[in-house]
Amino acid sequence: MASPEPHAELARLSEAFFQVQHSNDPFTATLLGVTGFDDRVPDPSRAGSAAGAAAIAGIEERLGRIEASGLGEADQINHAVLGALAWGARQDLEHGLWETNASAASYVSPQAMAFQSVGTASPAGPDAADAYLRRLDGLGSYFDAIAQRYREAKQDGRVPTAVGVGQAIDQLTGHLATGVETDVLMHPGLPAAGARAAQVIETEVRPAMRRLLDTLRDELLPVARPEDRVGIRFVPGGEEGYLAAVRRHTTTELTPEEIHQIGLDCLDALAKEWSELGGRALGTSDVPEIMRRVREDESLRFERAEDIVAMVGAALRRAEEARGDWFPAYDIPECVIEEISPIEAGNAPLAYYRPPAAGGARPGAHCVLTADPRQRFTYEYEALAFHESVPGHHLQIASAQTLAGLPGYRRYLDGEVGAYVEGWGLYSERLADEMGLYTSDVARLGMLSFEALRACRLVVDTGMHHFGWSRGRAMDFMWENTATTRANVANEIDRYIAWPGQALGYMVGRREIGRLRDEARQRLGARFDIRAFHGTVLGNGAVPLGVLRQIVLRWIDRIDTAA
Repeated sequence: MASPEPHAELARLSEAFFQVQHSNDPFTATLLGVTGFDDRVPDPSRAGSAAGAAAIAGIEERLGRIEASGLGEADQINHAVLGALAWGARQDLEHGLWETNASAASYVSPQAMAFQSVGTASPAGPDAADAYLRRLDGLGSYFDAIAQRYREAKQDGRVPTAVGVGQAIDQLTGHLATGVETDVLMHPGLPAAGARAAQVIETEVRPAMRRLLDTLRDELLPVARPEDRVGIRFVPGGEEGYLAAVRRHTTTELTPEEIHQIGLDCLDALAKEWSELGGRALGTSDVPEIMRRVREDESLRFERAEDIVAMVGAALRRAEEARGDWFPAYDIPECVIEEISPIEAGNAPLAYYRPPAAGGARPGAHCVLTADPRQRFTYEYEALAFHESVPGHHLQIASAQTLAGLPGYRRYLDGEVGAYVEGWGLYSERLADEMGLYTSDVARLGMLSFEALRACRLVVDTGMHHFGWSRGRAMDFMWENTATTRANVANEIDRYIAWPGQALGYMVGRREIGRLRDEARQRLGARFDIRAFHGTVLGNGAVPLGVLRQIVLRWIDRIDTAA
């Protein structure tokens, strides 16, 4: 049995990492529903990043002194997870790839994170209004610090892409054009703070946003990288930074070359399914013709935004009704459908998920793009709903928040273990088909198109950032291998440009979850229980893929031993 001191030290380090991580990135803490950080703004300066990296390095050094083999099973898992996450967080701060990639992309653009998070802080508690106002008071300095960080990066030759700078300019211009009363920084759940918030936004925050806008337009755009050099390899330190990003986002040792080939192989394997499903749904087995037909068929477009909301809401209800046959019982907050702001529509993905706040003070949300409904394809939105809500992100992330036996930092994870989180989301799109949740073969074509898109990500992300592909070449490749729109292809490619490596986790994680399920079914035979398997995969929260494999193999071994 492990001595109590290593266990206690591991618990202390887990709590220290929780505090350091969310202090470094309080906007993500807000989005994840973590309380206690809603009054803070990040420090985007190089000095702030260095201080955060040093604090994490100290945790890593202390963690390295704990002998994992002497710990109990739960602590061994925690030791491995903490080591992987601390390394990844430190690498992210040290390489600072975001300073080379000004953009408007959610989760990676610093101003976009402010727009996305500030108005969603939990309104519960007596200090919520004061915390919100303190955060607003810090936003002016925050925007000024972003501009200064970009200037310092420029001096080092780490200049952003023209496409990303252009999107950031459009985003800031759009926000500044709205009335203060409708600004996304105004918190709808705290009306008592409204007058003071409006004053701060008008007199402090918006002037700083204009200064950031001027920096982007006047200082960065004239020197920005053109479309034939969008890859991170074209900036000093970019090649090393990309290798670290690949390891962090996949939680594997796969090389960019190996990942690139996996993507090509996945696309080849999907061709047979395209033919079979297209034959049933459209009367043709020719894959290019199938893609052309679904893109050009006007009957497969939405008429109204409310039709999109109705479709994803109905998909969520069907999934909830079937959940008990495929998963253990989970007492989790509800998932609601929210429309993405029209201001963000030009740079937004088709959908994303926002977790519930701690204790259910805020529900989980499937945030869906409904702008320009005639440009949105009906066959894509069922698969999206299953990915973002149930059985996908909402079920996984909300259930993780209920795991009281886990350290706090492990109950609130998202992008830090993207291969698991996004791998689960992609796995859920296929699982939904097994669950009988798709309403038609045409909707299943959307499932195939999204799977092909995730395979394309392996090819184009490594293509641009490792092999030096142009933006145009990446867009052409994705267009030729999926059935999505030109507009969505552009949004996808620009997201990968802004966030190197992140897009790799989806297919890498999904393949590993599928492999583990196949291995469990093969070894257990009639004793395999899909509900128990899913409970095992979800039962420790989000973990690196190597840790997930150990968890599943131990579960299989316990069933074998009991038999």
